[in-house]
Amino acid sequence: MKLIVGLGNPGKQYADTRHNVGFLVIDYLAEKLGIKVDRVKFKSVIGEGFVGYEKVVLAKPQTYMNLSGEAVIDMVQWYKIGPEDLLVVFDDMDLPLGKLRLRMKGGAGGHNGMKSIIYLIQSEEFPRLRIGIGRPENENVESVDYVLGKFSDEEAKIITEAVKKAADAVLEVLEKGVEKAMNEVNHE
Repeated sequence: MKLIVGLGNPGKQYADTRHNVGFLVIDYLAEKLGIKVDRVKFKSVIGEGFVGYEKVVLAKPQTYMNLSGEAVIDMVQWYKIGPEDLLVVFDDMDLPLGKLRLRMKGGAGGHNGMKSIIYLIQSEEFPRLRIGIGRPENENVESVDYVLGKFSDEEAKIITEAVKKAADAVLEVLEKGVEKAMNEVNHE
């Protein structure tokens, strides 16, 4: 069983913000796999289905970004999975817009949603897929304002493609494992 968690913030006001690319990937994956992500459980909106013979849970925590770990720990405990069966998809300001990075494990890298997850599941040993949102061009823009801001039309085109590639990367992980998927995702 695999738990795929896309990070974001609930509510219409955050729908198309940079911080919500994890939600976008879950929505795209759900559509592609025919999984309805519409059940409210574990402080999240979730959907369950199969990829081949593998049971897959797609989840969008509704705790707000900084408390994402509360939702993730509930799901990890309920489904009785280890960190290796979790895959977290989230935005990353340290990557150029649209760039993807898949890793087996690692720290939070300053991302508050990841800090919360690592703290509550007490492990950094879980796969994660980072999607680059870049940094603000204007140095006077605060990080929080940037991540909660919406994409420009040009940026939105790049992110739409990145979301599709990220969904494909998740499928690669499910079908081939993280290590093989890393070779494909990270070389681009």
